[in-house]
Amino acid sequence: MTYPFDAELAPWAPMLPILDLRDPAAAREVGRAIAAQLPQPDLTGLTVLDRTVPGPDGAPAVPVRIYTPQPAATPAPAVLHLHGGGFVLGDLALEHADAAAFATGIGAVVIAVDYRLAPEEPFPAALEDCYAVLCWLAGNTDELGVDPTRLGLYGRSSGGGIAAGLTLLTRDRGGPRLAMQYLDVPVLDDQLDSVSMRAYVDTPIWNRPSAELGWAYYLGDDVKPGDPSVSPYAAPARAEDLAGLPPAFISSCQFDPVRDEGMHYAQRLAQAGVPTEAHLYPATFHGSALVTEAAVSRRMQQDAVAAFRRML
Repeated sequence: MTYPFDAELAPWAPMLPILDLRDPAAAREVGRAIAAQLPQPDLTGLTVLDRTVPGPDGAPAVPVRIYTPQPAATPAPAVLHLHGGGFVLGDLALEHADAAAFATGIGAVVIAVDYRLAPEEPFPAALEDCYAVLCWLAGNTDELGVDPTRLGLYGRSSGGGIAAGLTLLTRDRGGPRLAMQYLDVPVLDDQLDSVSMRAYVDTPIWNRPSAELGWAYYLGDDVKPGDPSVSPYAAPARAEDLAGLPPAFISSCQFDPVRDEGMHYAQRLAQAGVPTEAHLYPATFHGSALVTEAAVSRRMQQDAVAAFRRML
């Protein structure tokens, strides 16, 4: 299908891969190739530290990358940063530039999480890894120079779905208090029945066939996508009660299969009394923010930084 993409995005669309998840190992190689081609961030004024933090009970330690502005405001806000990748691929390198840009632009300590991936480690492995890191962050704010009242959460694509699940899990467990959640083109609904999900079967980077496989891998062998037993912590669109969640900023792209689930989730958050801001970027596709040469992509990044400054 031909799509009327933004004029500055259109030349890039044919060059961007569609994530073929039929072979997870091959998909990860594609992800690493994409990361290798991305511009390296300017780390001036940042210290960047790779370390591990304790994982969930009985699970391995979780690798994280910590970006700290120098000189840092003390105490500074903090952002837990969850990468995308269809639940199957992605690592600390994939969104290295974005995490660094957030740290610099917001003046925040950013903790990027290298959570476990499906299909080898299906739900709830990634979610529990992220919860463990959030609890570690909340318990070590003095060491990190972080204000415990200003903890934010960012997730892109499948990372956005995990971030939304994490807000639900944290609320229900009485975990660390989050000041905000930023869900960037989030993957939220395993039922795959929205207008946009049915329509966009061949869009760049993410489309319905990719979504079908990503959800199947993430949910594992015991639960199938669309099954009534799917946990709302895995598919937050299924959550019946959204009250009491942190203020939200949700971004969506026009020609993106997850467009409608993101917009619908924003509407439901607002209806539940959660302060919510939603942006729908016209003539864009999933992952448009990666094309930094386009004005609309730069605007998406600027809007994200502005949202964090305003809400965190």
